[in-house]
Amino acid sequence: MKSQTSAVESEDKFERIGGSSIGGGTFWGLGALLTKTKRFDELLQLASKGQHSSVDMLVKDIYGGSYGYLGLTGDLIASSFGKSATADKEFSKEDMAKSLLHMISNDIGQLACLYAKLHNLSRVYFGGFFIRGHPVTMHTITYSINFFTKGEVQALFLRHEGYLGAIGAFLKGAEEDNPNQYSWGENYAGSSGLMSVSPDMNPMQRARSGTFDMLEMDRLERQLVNLPLLQDPSSYIPDTVDLIEDAQAREYWLYCFEEALDGVVKRAVASQPDIPEAAERAEKFRQKYRHKLQTLRHQPFAYGSLTVRSLLDTREHCLNEFNFPDPYSKIKERENDIALKYYQKAVKSLEELSWEDRQFALVRGVLAGNVFDWGAKAVSEVLESNPEFGFEEAKRRLEERPWLIDSFDQWLERLKGPPHRCALFFVDNSGVDIILGVMPFVRELLSRGTEVVLASNSGPALNDVTNSELQILTERIAAMDPVIESALREDSLTLIQSGSSSPCLDLSRLDKVLAMVVRERQTDLVIIEGMGRAIHTNYYAMLSCESLKMAVIKNSWLADRLGGKLFSVVFKYEVPAGKPH
Repeated sequence: MKSQTSAVESEDKFERIGGSSIGGGTFWGLGALLTKTKRFDELLQLASKGQHSSVDMLVKDIYGGSYGYLGLTGDLIASSFGKSATADKEFSKEDMAKSLLHMISNDIGQLACLYAKLHNLSRVYFGGFFIRGHPVTMHTITYSINFFTKGEVQALFLRHEGYLGAIGAFLKGAEEDNPNQYSWGENYAGSSGLMSVSPDMNPMQRARSGTFDMLEMDRLERQLVNLPLLQDPSSYIPDTVDLIEDAQAREYWLYCFEEALDGVVKRAVASQPDIPEAAERAEKFRQKYRHKLQTLRHQPFAYGSLTVRSLLDTREHCLNEFNFPDPYSKIKERENDIALKYYQKAVKSLEELSWEDRQFALVRGVLAGNVFDWGAKAVSEVLESNPEFGFEEAKRRLEERPWLIDSFDQWLERLKGPPHRCALFFVDNSGVDIILGVMPFVRELLSRGTEVVLASNSGPALNDVTNSELQILTERIAAMDPVIESALREDSLTLIQSGSSSPCLDLSRLDKVLAMVVRERQTDLVIIEGMGRAIHTNYYAMLSCESLKMAVIKNSWLADRLGGKLFSVVFKYEVPAGKPH
C-alpha cells in the first residue's frame, strides 16, 4: 500500500517512473497507532469529523497571519502535527486522524506534481485503496496539486480505484483467452457510485475493513474502436455539456428525467401486456432509477462523468435489469407499417420537383421525420394524444428558414459539385424518420453515384431503429423501389451495426467492422441525425472529412438555451480546415 507513479502515453506504452513508501498503508498504520482504531473506514470517518488545525501548526501560528511576501496564506500548514510537540494537552482521535490524512495527501500531491513536471504531464490520475472516494482526501490532493503547480496540472480521480489492479488483471486474462473479439462496457444499473457508504450503514461489509464497491461490466460481443475519421481521437469528447460543471443544466435534466419516469414505466408495462408481473418489475425499475437520480442530485460525480448521455444510458441499463429490453417494440412495429404505406407516394412527389427544390424537400423530410421521437416529452405527448399525427403536420411544425443553425446554402452549393465517394449515415428513429425521411435522402445520394453505409444501433434504445430491424425494413423498401433494390444487390448500400445501444453516439466506441468499411470505402461524408447523436453528443466533434449534423430541437428548455424555440432546426454542414468547400 505504498504510492506508485507511472507515466502513461497510450494503452500499450507506459513506464513506472517512481514511488514512495508513504501511502495508504502509512495512513492505516500510523492511524492505528495514534487512535487505536484498526479499521480503515473508521479512520476515514474520524478524519471527516476532525479539525486538523488543532494539531497542525499553521502559517498564522508562526507569523500571526498570512506571510504575503512569500505568498503564503495564514491557513496553510507549516508543520504537520507541529502543535503536539509544544502543547500540554490530549488531542482527539478525530483531530489526529484529520492531521494525518492531510499530511499524507499533501505528500502524495506534491510528489505527483514533481513527477508530472519532470515528465511534462498535465493530468494526474489517482488510484489505489487510500482514496476510497473520500471527499476530504480528494479535496486535499486537489488543493495540493493546484498549489504546487499553480493550476497547470489537473488532479483526476477514478471510481473503483482500490480494485483497479484486479479489474486490469481480469480484463487482461479475458482478452488473452479470446483476443480482440469483444469489448467491455460498464453497466450503471449494477455499479455503485464514487462515494463509499459508511460501514455501519452498509450490510455488505468485510471483517477487516471497508465496504464493497460494485462494478458491473457487460461483455460486448464485438470489438469497439475509434471512428477513423475523427480529426484527433485523443482530444475527442462525445458530450456537449458536462452536467457536473453546469449546475443549471444539471438541475434541469435531472428534473426532466424524473418527470419522464411515469411515462417510461407506463410504456414498459404496456410492452408486455400478457405478463402479470410486468407491473411489479416496472415499479422496481422506477425505484432503482429514481434512487440513481436522487444520488446524482446530491453527488453529481457519483458515477464519474455526468451527461445527458450517461442519464439516458443508465435508464436503458435499469430497464434491461428488470427485463424490459425493448419497451417501444410494439410502437416501432406499428409506425414502420404505417410509414411503409406512404413510401412510394413520398418518393413520387419528390421526383416531380426540380433538382434544387428536391434537395430542400429531402432535407426538410429528414428533419420532419426526426420529429417522431418518443424520447422527447413534447413529441411523445403529441403522439399519445393524436395517433394520426403525420409527416406533413411534422413539416408544418418545423421552424422556417433561416434556421437556428443553417448551412443549407453551403450544402446545396456542394451538391452542385462532384458526388461524394461514400457517405456514412448514423440513423435515429424507426417509423416515419427512417422510412420517409432518411431513405429518400439516401436514395438521392445513391442516384448521384455515392455509396452509402447506414449505421444503426446494435441493440434497442427508445424508438431508435436497430440494425436487425433496419435489415428487414430495407428489404421491404427494396421490394417496391428499384433504386434501393439495385443498391443492395450491387453493395453500394450497406447496413452495419454501430456497436451502440444508446440514444446518443460515442464515435470512439464503434463496431470494428464499421470502422473497417469506412476506411476501405474511403468515406468522405459523415451524416449524424437526431438530438441525441448530433446535439447532446458530437455537436462539437471535429472530423477529417465533410460532415452534416441534422436535428430538430424537441425540448423547450434546450431550445431556449441555444437561442431558439421548440422545433428549431440545426443543419450544420462542416468542411475541415484546409479542404475546399
